[in-house]
Amino acid sequence: MPQADLKRGSMATLILTVLRDGALHGYQLAREIERRSGGYFECKEGTLYPALHKLEREGLLHGEWEPAGESRRRRSYAITPAGERFLSASVAEWQLFTSRLLTMIQE
Repeated sequence: MPQADLKRGSMATLILTVLRDGALHGYQLAREIERRSGGYFECKEGTLYPALHKLEREGLLHGEWEPAGESRRRRSYAITPAGERFLSASVAEWQLFTSRLLTMIQE
């Protein structure tokens, strides 16, 4: 499976995992995902922001505008309780998936 497909399928989990440690704005979030993955997941704006907007519409995270200078603002995102529940279920599913995959590979 190409990395792009894996990334699309895991973007919500990546975002919510990082936001579990505290609210961040989009740029910070992208850099933190890249840092934690050792650069494996490269977050481009065209992937990250649509995912953030979708998660916000679904109630899994909350966005809030904050000042970022004299006439600028930026949107900061935080995980919601529904996002915490979704993340727990998602992590459990990923663990089951990888466990079963590794079992098959090792046979």
